[in-house]
Amino acid sequence: MSSYLGHLVHPLTGATVSEEDAYLPAEVDGGHVYAVPAHDLSRLRGLETTDDPGMFRYRPLLPLGDGPVVSLGEGDTPLVEATNLAGDLGLDHLYVKDESRNPTWSYKDRLAAVAVTKAVQQGRDTVVVSSTGNHGAAVAAYAARAGIRCVVLTLASVPLAMKTMMQAYGAETVAVENPTDRWVIMRQAVEERGWVPMSGFVGPPSGSNPFGCEGYKTIAYELHAQLGDVPDVVVTPVAYGDALAGLARGFQDLVDLGLSTSVPRLVATEPFGPYGAALENGYRAGATVPVASSVSFSIATPMATWQGWDALVRTGGAAATVDDAATLAAQRRLASSDGLFLEASSATTVAALPSLIEREIVGASDRVVLLGTSTGLKDIPTTAAALPDVPVIEPSLAALDAALGELARG
Repeated sequence: MSSYLGHLVHPLTGATVSEEDAYLPAEVDGGHVYAVPAHDLSRLRGLETTDDPGMFRYRPLLPLGDGPVVSLGEGDTPLVEATNLAGDLGLDHLYVKDESRNPTWSYKDRLAAVAVTKAVQQGRDTVVVSSTGNHGAAVAAYAARAGIRCVVLTLASVPLAMKTMMQAYGAETVAVENPTDRWVIMRQAVEERGWVPMSGFVGPPSGSNPFGCEGYKTIAYELHAQLGDVPDVVVTPVAYGDALAGLARGFQDLVDLGLSTSVPRLVATEPFGPYGAALENGYRAGATVPVASSVSFSIATPMATWQGWDALVRTGGAAATVDDAATLAAQRRLASSDGLFLEASSATTVAALPSLIEREIVGASDRVVLLGTSTGLKDIPTTAAALPDVPVIEPSLAALDAALGELARG
């Protein structure tokens, strides 16, 4: 039995939206907001699971029909306790949900798996995505698995590893100079050719494929299973709020099913602060903050989305802004203290912890989970540029000792 009712509901207007109309977000007060898949949890007996692989064992709570799923074994990612970093910060319980263990090394696999499965169930033959990396690589891989066409619209500036993954998975990959030009092309393809959008394609931004965003609910279900209840705080990097919205819905499902009595505080980390501004001033569609280049390029957005802001508000959450220097230092700190090498965007969660503790958003006894969205291996040059050169030495202990002494002095 599935809890999905076969249609969507707009979270602001309450209007029922058919699956056929689900891919174009509605304009509300100058902004764009997607409808959300409608569920009736009373159809289920608790958190029902199936024999499907990985995260698809939670299929009864996903907006899917019958038939096979498009899976590469995503989900079931480890929850790693960052014991050494926790001790340094004075925290009793600090964990990293390591989403780099997914098939294309990022949490985007959860969205792509559900969104591509839905596209296949609808009989579609082409998916299109606007992406600077992780999202495009994930969609390309799952489209390849499904045997359907994938078109990726990216930027010339994205790291080589990201472009290579997209192309290696068989996606027809093209780049533009102006980021918003991707949305113009993509909207035309969606409306005129019936291609299925895997990401957002309107401005002001709305978020991504509404079916795919439901895939992030499974992170909440897994955390509940791994901890025995929900954590107190979940800290996640944010761009257009897909994961925030999915997490909030997943944790609320656990409350509605009687498996938990509360939802965690969700905290958004970002390089430039649009979510912090929205929490302080109220959400205004199209409101922007100044931006520049950033090592956290995948979340370097000047605008918040309604769905991300709403998730923070509903969970009593917060936002934290961190700069590039703090982010790269945090990336090295987590890797050298607890053996987890995450992408710069993910490292913003580590960089934000001291301020979150000082602001009393995170308490010493809280169970805190950082969402490790992807691996640092996808952008080696950025990390390497901040590291010292590796010394080349003569083959003797004396030379080794001298080099180690130089390294220790930093």
